[in-house]
Amino acid sequence: MNNQYDFLNHSSVSNTLGDVPLAEVRRAGMTESVHFGSVAVTNTRGDIVYAAGNPRRLTFARSALKPFLAAPFFAADGIQKLGLTLSEAALLCASHSGEARHAQAASHILKKAGADMQQLLCGCHTPFKFSWFDKLPPANENWGVQHHNCSGKHAGFIAAARLKGFSANAYIDPQHPVQVDALKAVAQCTGMNVSDIIHAVDGCSAPTFAIPLHRLAQGFARLGVGNQLANDSIHDYQYGLDVACQVMTAHPEMVSGEGRNDLALSLASKGDWVCKIGAEGVQAIAIKSLGLGIAIKVADGNMRALYPATIAVLNQMSLLNEVQRQALSSWAKPILNNAVGLAVGDIISVVQLREFT
Repeated sequence: MNNQYDFLNHSSVSNTLGDVPLAEVRRAGMTESVHFGSVAVTNTRGDIVYAAGNPRRLTFARSALKPFLAAPFFAADGIQKLGLTLSEAALLCASHSGEARHAQAASHILKKAGADMQQLLCGCHTPFKFSWFDKLPPANENWGVQHHNCSGKHAGFIAAARLKGFSANAYIDPQHPVQVDALKAVAQCTGMNVSDIIHAVDGCSAPTFAIPLHRLAQGFARLGVGNQLANDSIHDYQYGLDVACQVMTAHPEMVSGEGRNDLALSLASKGDWVCKIGAEGVQAIAIKSLGLGIAIKVADGNMRALYPATIAVLNQMSLLNEVQRQALSSWAKPILNNAVGLAVGDIISVVQLREFT
């Protein structure tokens, strides 16, 4: 350990998951911290095209799974049958910021499903429009379950239950028909067998699943091509997946929120990238024009490493032009400021994609 840089930044650091350095936190030009992780880039068949670290590492995909969870509702023509707007439909795929438009959309979805806010089982937290930016809410600010970042997903579960004639009671129980359908959709969309998926409980109390990172990337590759996919292995949800892609592309502001990375990426791509984060350092992106999916996992779950790593992956795939680089520059090299606003360091990506054979 005579050479600190080599110790911090090279493969001499053992890692049983096969993760590699994705980003460094620097102070006074010296590496202070390193965030490890892995990247998988695949096509719709699940072939790994590019990788960093272990592209097959098991990963709780968390909210990155939301487009697949919403696919059964979309496949059953839920938008048309309940009279949802496209922006309301996009909320089913969202980890939103609890802005007024998000809370209102959640309320509208429930009303159109013949339900009310008391039936949401996601709980309540400080809206992301504050907590995401480490801001304290104003003293007179009030919020409820509709401001929870997963309220759209939960409203979608209730709407799916009502649409199909099921009771919405206990809709988050893994044995509830809506959750059985959701698990089947995740499996089909990501090329998995239901029996091979690991179950857990998400932060919003609904089921969540662990799958190999490259399967998450495959799911997003399929999300991006929608009804162009010539593969009957997702025949039950292919239309639903296409609708998810359409509403997320049309209304990225409903999927994310002002000042957040998913919205910035979506706008920079002018509709070519479908972007969805997940808790604990997960990012998934569909590259529609190439039929590829990207999945990134930061091993320690720290979101600050995810942003520069994501931009670096896009850049190394030659997906960024100069205009996009400029638009995303603050995400590529975030500046660290202290409590008085003084710049004290930065975060840079050190991920190196390799072609996978």
